[in-house]
Amino acid sequence: MNLENYSLIAQGAESRLYLGSYLGKDVIIKHRFSKKYRHPDLDSRLIKEHSKAEVRCLIRCQNAGINTPTIYYADDSFVVLEYLKTASRCRDVVDKYLKANDSEGLGKLAKSMGFVIGNLHKNNIIHGDLTTSNILVDTNGEIYLIDFGLGQVEGNAEDKGVDVYVLERALLSTHPQYTEDLFNIFLESYRSQLGKQAKDVIKKYEEIRLRGRKRSMEG
Repeated sequence: MNLENYSLIAQGAESRLYLGSYLGKDVIIKHRFSKKYRHPDLDSRLIKEHSKAEVRCLIRCQNAGINTPTIYYADDSFVVLEYLKTASRCRDVVDKYLKANDSEGLGKLAKSMGFVIGNLHKNNIIHGDLTTSNILVDTNGEIYLIDFGLGQVEGNAEDKGVDVYVLERALLSTHPQYTEDLFNIFLESYRSQLGKQAKDVIKKYEEIRLRGRKRSMEG
């Protein structure tokens, strides 16, 4: 794809994000770029695999009724996605509710997050980087999941436990004094949505959490 008319808005370790127009629609273009230190054949294979995995996760989400950006185009290294203009990062929405002292809004948000992530895991989709920057909330309170660059399908209880742990760590890093209350509401909703699987996933999450604490103490 020719990116001449698109604006670079972000860059990560594996990809760059561009904003622009595609077929008359405002879009985000995700471009996975080559790494010069990797062997060309390996580099090409990894880019293809990661792009395919992300698209697979997005399609699986849409089939399960989980909000994600619409895919307009995809190839081995590019994915063209719907630009969610009215959505904000979850971490910013939490900030807004805290400043307004809106405990009801915070509770509803945590409950909605539990429902969505529970549905994600019920459909055996693993996000892989479930931070509050990769969860968006639109003006109607609808939750969207973005950036499945590390995602996979057919995940096990350990993978799901890691997703839950990463989300807790993300909340702790930005809103430590409110994490326990928010996370308890999240977990209650998550358990309700996930059903019988929840017991094994929560057990794995608690094991992962314990390992993380031990590393911190040793560290």
